[in-house]
Amino acid sequence: MTESKLKLKEKIFYTTPNDDRSRMRTVANNLILHIHPTKVAKPALRFSYTWGLGGISSVLVLFLILTGVLLMFRYDASVENAYTSIQYLETQVAFGALIRGIHHWSANLLVVTSFLHMIRVFLTGGFKKGRAFNWALGLFLLTLVLAFNFTGYLLPWDQLAYWAITVGTSLLSYVPLVGTAVSNFLLGGPEVGQTTLRNFYAIHVAVLPAIMILAMSFHFWRVRKDGGISQPETGERERVEKVTTIPHLVQIELAATAVLTLVILVWAIFVPAPLEALANPSHPPNPAKAAWYFMGLQELLLHMHPLAAMLLPLTLFGGIALLPKLDPQEDNIGIYFRSPKGRFAALFGALIGLILVPLAVLLDEYWLDLPGLFPTWPTLITTGLIPLLATLAMFGLIYGYFRGAGKLNHSEAIVGLFSFIMTSFVVLTLIGIFFRGANMALVLPF
Repeated sequence: MTESKLKLKEKIFYTTPNDDRSRMRTVANNLILHIHPTKVAKPALRFSYTWGLGGISSVLVLFLILTGVLLMFRYDASVENAYTSIQYLETQVAFGALIRGIHHWSANLLVVTSFLHMIRVFLTGGFKKGRAFNWALGLFLLTLVLAFNFTGYLLPWDQLAYWAITVGTSLLSYVPLVGTAVSNFLLGGPEVGQTTLRNFYAIHVAVLPAIMILAMSFHFWRVRKDGGISQPETGERERVEKVTTIPHLVQIELAATAVLTLVILVWAIFVPAPLEALANPSHPPNPAKAAWYFMGLQELLLHMHPLAAMLLPLTLFGGIALLPKLDPQEDNIGIYFRSPKGRFAALFGALIGLILVPLAVLLDEYWLDLPGLFPTWPTLITTGLIPLLATLAMFGLIYGYFRGAGKLNHSEAIVGLFSFIMTSFVVLTLIGIFFRGANMALVLPF
């Protein structure tokens, strides 16, 4: 076979590159593989280091796009027909219930994997040394994931969806400055109705996907430009071994995709997506809860004035976004928990959150009554300013303890404080989901 014929054959039929130079060229020239660097650090391939969360989240987004497009063929975004179209999809369309199940559970799992991915990046210092913008972009993507789930929640138009969105939009209205305007725009009227459904549908299937694809593309490109995920600094004589993306990284990604696909498929078969009775605006459930990923905020609203309950998470989110400025130390990049002392700080911070948050909830629920103690004071002070300042003071005390008694450096103390805040949020979410019953009273889930 002549050389020209051989090249023609290689163009027509894909052949696996058999040397490192060819593998690197394949990655650089491939539209999909181009999101990867041509070579990656060998330690970065360890699942124990990466958790594979970035790739898993990307695959879940792909699942959502594919199943979402299929669902659009049978869905009718009208108050009169939305619920019946879902029923028809699940009972009359071949594999309709399975497709909806994959879509539903992929969306919920995406919230979890995105959250864990953010935590993994923080714990390894992946927001430092030129990665500040990509860190902020990652937080923006996490917000988009929540927006995706929130707007898609209403579409089945059942009792669960209707009242979750009713509660969710009321929570949104408490956001200072812009909350009321955004809530009114989404609702399109005084309550959840036809305009709300159309708004949510348009945002869910058109606006958010376009933004998500653009943001994800840029996010991956920045990771590639930064040489992959963060790695510990090495001395001049030490060099981290690098291997070609093909086959080392690609084969891991393919295997992870296969396992994830199987898990989602089996789960969707045996645990169908929920569908309650048709939405009834005149018969609210008791309790009326927000979507599970907003239950932490709803729980916070039971203990704080709405303004304080929104200012607190917004302040914390801003602090997390500014972590590259708050924790600029670069000699611990790529090291989990920054150091062995940082690991202790993380565990101790999580333990404090597991103990203090339930105690604080019980204290406020059954004993502490600041409005009753100070009846002449405005509620903005008794249930707003005082709890907010007390919470911020607690953050300062925890940080001070780590710095003083714990003899930790600034970066290690930040790890401990971050662990406490994340654990506290998770505990509040679990309390809201499992321990709130009728009239939002504390109950045992068993």
